[in-house]
Parts: sequence; structure tokens; C-alpha cells
Amino acid sequence: MAEGEFRCGYIGLVGRPNVGKSTLLNRMVGQKISITSRKPQTTRHRILGIKTTDTAQMIFVDTPGLHKAEKNRMNRFMNKAALTTIQDVDLILFMIDAGKWTGEDDTVLDYIRRSRRPVILLINKVDRSKDKATLLPFIREVSEKYAFTDVIPISARQGDNLEVLEEKITAMLPASPPIFDPEQVTDRSMRFIAAESIREKLMRGLGQEVPYQLTVEIERYREEKNFIQINAVIWVERDNQKAIVIGKQGSRLKEAGTQARKELEKMTDKKVNLELWVKVRSGWLDDERSLRSLGYADDEF
Repeated sequence: MAEGEFRCGYIGLVGRPNVGKSTLLNRMVGQKISITSRKPQTTRHRILGIKTTDTAQMIFVDTPGLHKAEKNRMNRFMNKAALTTIQDVDLILFMIDAGKWTGEDDTVLDYIRRSRRPVILLINKVDRSKDKATLLPFIREVSEKYAFTDVIPISARQGDNLEVLEEKITAMLPASPPIFDPEQVTDRSMRFIAAESIREKLMRGLGQEVPYQLTVEIERYREEKNFIQINAVIWVERDNQKAIVIGKQGSRLKEAGTQARKELEKMTDKKVNLELWVKVRSGWLDDERSLRSLGYADDEF
């Protein structure tokens, strides 16, 4: 490949749930594209984050975390989105937690083996490693599990070693003109981002069970010069979940709405009026028609 030739390609971020894929995506593109929380399986869709430099366009594909259990159609949808990405991209970034290799990591690696794509192993959260002396033996151990193109310890949260990662990615992408406009940072609309922002705030404020049984549907998104009107419905599976999401005298719903509104105003540099309702749709997690009507169709790029 000629020196100075522009490069462009798709980079899949894969790994088990909660290893920091969305945090890395947001760091690499320099903007919040994918929602994050400490709860596993926060990401439900395949989301593109686009970074264009003078020499390359890196199209990162954030995926739902791969997991063994497929309890319902939603889980199967999420696994399918991740597995399709492994086959479609030019390069795979396989993320794991520093100092911890699990059975789910083995599952992800089994799928990666079948893809025959080049793979960089990213050992994330090195900033949280309490015993640095054990980190090097761990890196050596996991490096032997597969013929990785490279193994790079990083901190997606702190940004450690991400310049090195960007250089490695650029060198491995195929020669190609850019696919997207250089100013574009994602393939997702503000309507989608608004729904995800609301869901993120709810996930962070709720307990363990309810966040996995709710979704957000934007019923109205009207944008004017300096103002955006957003009407959204939060769907849950049961009546008692509706009460939990709303909170005492509407406190939890109001807090999530305020946080989402402020975030969206910062993103758009416009005043946002956000109106939220909570409704019950029993069984939506395991109903294909409901999932498709709520935007959980097969993602393609």
C-alpha cells in the first residue's frame, strides 16, 4: 500500500457485557454517541461512531455484549447484532477486563475464531488494577489464547494508550476513500439519541430488574431553529414497574427527564421541552412484532 494513501474501514467493538465498549466508542470519536451505565447489557443496538482524520476514517461499530443466556427474543436480537458485526467488519477490537477472564470471554473468542478477521485484544480498565504486579502475567496469559494481531492495555475511561490504539487501527485499515462525510460522527439520528439518553438516565436511577424490562419510544420529535419538542413513551412490562419508574409523586421520572433534557440541550445547543409518559406493554421483550415496532429490527451497514 502506498505511503500516504487514505484508509477507511469498519472496526467492530466486541466483548462480553460491561467491559467498556461504549465508553471506548465515545472516547475515540470525542463525543457521546453510545449510552453507558454500570449495568451489563446497556447497549441494545449496533451503533456506528465515525472518526475522520487527515489519513483515515475509522468507523467504529459498538455492539451489545455477547452473552450465553438467551432468555427472550430481545437477548437473541442483541446476540445476533453482535455476531453479524464480527463477520462484517475489517478489524475486530476484542475487549476484556484487566485481571479477569471469564467463561463469557471464552464464548466471544470462539465466535471470533470463526470470523477470520484480524483481532486486536484490548485489556481495559488497567487504571483500576489494584495489583500492578499481576497485570503483566495476566497479559502474557491471555496473549497466548489466540493469534492476536496486537495486545494493548488501555483505560477507555481515562483515555490511556488510545493514541497508540488509533495508530495501530489506521495502519490495519484498507486503502479506501471515506464512506461518510468527514463531519459526521454517527449514523444515528437525534431522535434515536434522545430515546437512548432517556433510557440511560432511567437505567442509572433504577434497581437491577426494571431497567432490562423497559424501553423508550419517541412519539414526537419536532425541531425548530432554537427549540426542540420531544414527546416520549417509556414502555414497561408490568403495572408495578410503572409505579417504580414514576417514583414517589413522580420524583424518579422527573429526575430522569431533567437529566436527559439537560444532556440533549448540551448536544444540540437548543432549548428542549421533554414530555414523558410511562405505559405498560406486557410481553414486549419476547414479542417479535413489538420489538420491530419499537425499533429493534435487524441492524445493517
